[in-house]
Amino acid sequence: MIEKNETQKKKDLPVLRGELALLVVVLINSLGVVLMLYSGSGISAISSVPYAFSEVFTKVSLGTWTYIFQGLLVLSLMIMRKKFVAPYLFSFVVGFAFSEMLDVHEMWINVLPTAIGYRVIYFIISYLLLCIGIALSNRCGLPIIPTDLFPRELADITKVQYSRIKIGYDVTCLTVTALMTLSILGHLDGLGIGTILAAFTMGKVIGMIGDKMDQHVRFVSFMTKKTA
Repeated sequence: MIEKNETQKKKDLPVLRGELALLVVVLINSLGVVLMLYSGSGISAISSVPYAFSEVFTKVSLGTWTYIFQGLLVLSLMIMRKKFVAPYLFSFVVGFAFSEMLDVHEMWINVLPTAIGYRVIYFIISYLLLCIGIALSNRCGLPIIPTDLFPRELADITKVQYSRIKIGYDVTCLTVTALMTLSILGHLDGLGIGTILAAFTMGKVIGMIGDKMDQHVRFVSFMTKKTA
């Protein structure tokens, strides 16, 4: 009876289309990544590895390296699942849109003022945009940006709590970025106090925001299974 009541409560929640949520994700996550880097606090963990490659191999843009990195993440998931997962292919389309938006935001971001006070605001805004975007990604019911898809699917594969997987994933990305830029460029690049703070806290904050979303709205998409 309690389970039925909870199910009914969920059905009574306002509905938000997953397709719209995914569009919002692409727009705000790409802005969040570029804005965090522009704040001077460091690149977000989800884009730190492609950023390192874009700094070392400068003829290829951040957006293009991001797309390559996303492809490797999706391939890794298929290897771990030991099967071809068709819906993952759609994540390439979403990932391409996300990568292109990174390059678009990089073209205009320099018009923003760079005083220290503004930079603090940029970091706060970017942090919240990324947390909200990833929480939406995990609920939209559609294949999502591969950098967001990877920790969500890895948590499902390993049956480890998402927040723990997310933190481990972010820290691993930062470690790779640090080793790569330090060994090749001779100095740390793209990493800052904001990057470290986000890596160790974002998983928990995403979980909190997601819980709030679950209390106020439910998501449906063309891929959502119909229930009686």
